[in-house]
Amino acid sequence: MSRADRAARAAARPDPATEAFLAGLQLLNGNTAFAALNATVCRSEDCEHHPEDGWATVSSSGTIHVNPRRRAEPAEWAWVLAHCLLHLGFGHVPAEPGRRTQPDAYELAARCAVVNRFLATFPIGRAPVELPPVHAGGDEEELAARWRRDGLPQVVGGAAGPGPDQLLVPWSGIGTPEDWTGAFAAALTRTMSAAMDLAGGRIDEETGHRLPERPWTRALNWFISSYPLLGGLAAGITLVADAELARAQGIAVAAVNAEAGEIYLNPLRRHSDEEWRFVLAHEMLHAALRHGDRRGARDPYLFNVAADYVINGWLLEMGVGEMPAGLLHDPQLKGLSAEEVYDRLARDRRRARRLATLAGKDRPDILGEPLGHGRRDYVDLDDFYRRGLQQGFELHRRERGHLPAALVEEIRALAHPPLPWDARLARWFDEFVPSPQPVRSYARPSRRQAATPDIPRAGRYHPPEEVARCTFGVLLDTSGSMSRTLLGKALGAIASYATARDVAAARVVFCDAAPHDAGYLPVTEIAGRVRVRGRGGTVLQPGVDLLERAEDFPGAAPLLLITDGECDVLRVRREHAYLLPQGAGLPFTPRGPVFRMH
Repeated sequence: MSRADRAARAAARPDPATEAFLAGLQLLNGNTAFAALNATVCRSEDCEHHPEDGWATVSSSGTIHVNPRRRAEPAEWAWVLAHCLLHLGFGHVPAEPGRRTQPDAYELAARCAVVNRFLATFPIGRAPVELPPVHAGGDEEELAARWRRDGLPQVVGGAAGPGPDQLLVPWSGIGTPEDWTGAFAAALTRTMSAAMDLAGGRIDEETGHRLPERPWTRALNWFISSYPLLGGLAAGITLVADAELARAQGIAVAAVNAEAGEIYLNPLRRHSDEEWRFVLAHEMLHAALRHGDRRGARDPYLFNVAADYVINGWLLEMGVGEMPAGLLHDPQLKGLSAEEVYDRLARDRRRARRLATLAGKDRPDILGEPLGHGRRDYVDLDDFYRRGLQQGFELHRRERGHLPAALVEEIRALAHPPLPWDARLARWFDEFVPSPQPVRSYARPSRRQAATPDIPRAGRYHPPEEVARCTFGVLLDTSGSMSRTLLGKALGAIASYATARDVAAARVVFCDAAPHDAGYLPVTEIAGRVRVRGRGGTVLQPGVDLLERAEDFPGAAPLLLITDGECDVLRVRREHAYLLPQGAGLPFTPRGPVFRMH
């Protein structure tokens, strides 16, 4: 074989270094954010700008000058090229006409540190050398100023090895210089949007095609982007559009569970985008205003209907979407709260039962339990809804104008949530259960100070009649409907507050079908060592009569009745209060305060 043939064959043989570089370039172009930067790559032997010992240098003309004699793996070339492109995208080497001043070593190192920090969170390939970690925070200017003052902590890895990988050259192109920063920001935004669409199920993973957007999803996105009042809530709400779930639960259009942060939709219903906005706003206001908790002992469906009248009136006044046909609205109820509307509906329950919510006829759209998706145990729900509505209200007021006065009042009321039940119970103890006050008397053994042992001082003591006056009575419903958890929580709270007020003992009566007088018990034993008697039916009036007729029970001592509400009608002639579980009610109108345990 002649020398010319051997040379031709050698020239046709693939170069492993070139193949590795081209594979790295292809790997880089697979990322849409970097592929959008229209930079030029120069890998010529005659290039005067490529580094001698490093991998590549980037110039402000938009050219990456690659060292053709350097060997690296494809993943390493991808990292080197991405490092250079980020210098362009971050504005480190802007294209400008005229004479240029090269950055100093501190600026070069700071810019490389910022680029490496970005690549650690947006990985492309891998670095060809082990990079020293940059623990200092701040942008390029802050890092450069700090290192000028304190000195470079260590060499920060760049694409050119020990030399500078950024080169400022005069702009020699025609027209306006290239805006690398704007191009990279736009490309990065598109990339992140595509990733979020893929994660959110808006893009088919197999084909890569965008799936048709559902009208309720468009409605939810409209709140996030264009309606500040409910935008924060919409960002934290999950839409569950499941036809089988809606059919099994009898949901005609929509329902909401505030505890799970989920709105359940019937995808078989056909509504316009404007109508879906109205439906979603309706359910979000149910959740944000905590209508499920506010109803208390009221009829759940009737209170739901009352809240629907109020919310629909507000949404029509604000012009949020279009109200679908068949929803509840009465102009005569304008300005009334849900509680006031409930009182009106309660006078004609038969008519109210013929009305329908978004969930359907005789079905509340405020659900008490999540439908198979679990609870949000990791979220303070009250804080989430209160903060979301408060922040949205402030933004809305500045950008979108006025809101219905009644809605503004309810939003402002959320900023001052009611006191928890245990705090209100403590206030009741402070008001009606006196604390024994010590008296001073020389009839008691005197106290003498070491500094003046010859001067007697009055002793302090609690008179027996004072101690006997400072007590209270506990009538405990021990029927079968009372849970052990409820009993333990109630007795623990009573014992702690009585101990804080120095109450020596309390008169305890257990009552189910008949009263069982336990006498005066030390408050420390009420919660821990009391043996509850009974577990039959619930008749509490004999226990009340027992305490009111007892000669050893002070006439001014208050009475605390603990029950689940499934009891007889009571007549109590002294100061008293009721302690009930959350959501329970009494079969009569109580005269004393009612505390509901959460």
